Amino acid sequence: MNAEADRLRLRHMLDAAEKIVAFTEGLSLSAFLANEEKQLAIVRLLEIAGEAANGLSDELKEEHAEIPWSQITATRNRLIHGYFDVDLNVVWQIVREDVPILVTQLRAIL
Repeated sequence: MNAEADRLRLRHMLDAAEKIVAFTEGLSLSAFLANEEKQLAIVRLLEIAGEAANGLSDELKEEHAEIPWSQITATRNRLIHGYFDVDLNVVWQIVREDVPILVTQLRAIL
C-alpha cells in the first residue's frame, strides 16, 4: 500500500466532489437539464472521482468499506463508455443524494 498515492487520489476525489457541490448549489433539475455546460462539467468531475477511486489500494478500500468504492468506479465506467447514453436524471440523483455524503466521508478520511 502506498499511503501517499492513496492520499493524493483521495484529494482528487474530494476536490471533484466539492466542485460538484459548488457548481450545482441552488440549481434545480430543470436548470441542470437545460445547461449543457453544467452537465459536461458534472459528468467530467464524476469521471475524475471514479478514476481516482479506481486507483486506490485495496487496503484503503477495505479500511473504509462504508464508502461504495465499486459503485463510484462503476459510475465512472458507465459515464466514460456510455457517454452517448448518459441518463442525466440519474446523474442529478447522484449529485443530490450521493456526492454530499461522499464529501463528508472523504473529509473524515483526510
